[in-house]
Amino acid sequence: MNPHDPLAPPTLAHFADLRVEVGRPEVLSRGPRGMRRLVPITGGEARGDGWTARVLPGGTDFQLIVSDTLSELDARYGLETDAGDLIYVQNHAVRSAPAEVMSALLRGEPVDPAQVYFRCHPRFETASKTLGWITDRMFVGVGVRHPAEVVMRFFSL
Repeated sequence: MNPHDPLAPPTLAHFADLRVEVGRPEVLSRGPRGMRRLVPITGGEARGDGWTARVLPGGTDFQLIVSDTLSELDARYGLETDAGDLIYVQNHAVRSAPAEVMSALLRGEPVDPAQVYFRCHPRFETASKTLGWITDRMFVGVGVRHPAEVVMRFFSL
């Protein structure tokens, strides 16, 4: 394969590992598109190459439970690096699993992460001089939902 081919498949480079602490979900509505839930983001941490950050409390994961096997997630929260830089994160995700696994997840029970497809594409905004490049790049990630936290790994494309 030609390494200078502009249409070559993208490579992934590790960007950060996140542990996002979450509170008790609140059902907002049950409508024609599915059940809408709000999950408060209460804290956590992020670790990248040469930087660390805390997850700021006050964010929310806006969830649409489309069916008994599919959820669409839209999490919005902030990070504050140890250097004092602020980063806005908006992370769109898809989580799917067999109905019995998804039901256990929605009840807040632990499940085998191997049974859950959890993929995401976070976007970042920051005025940081050190991390400003992340505003201009595309990212993808994988995640695991635990009862009180979400663990994710993000990669730049």
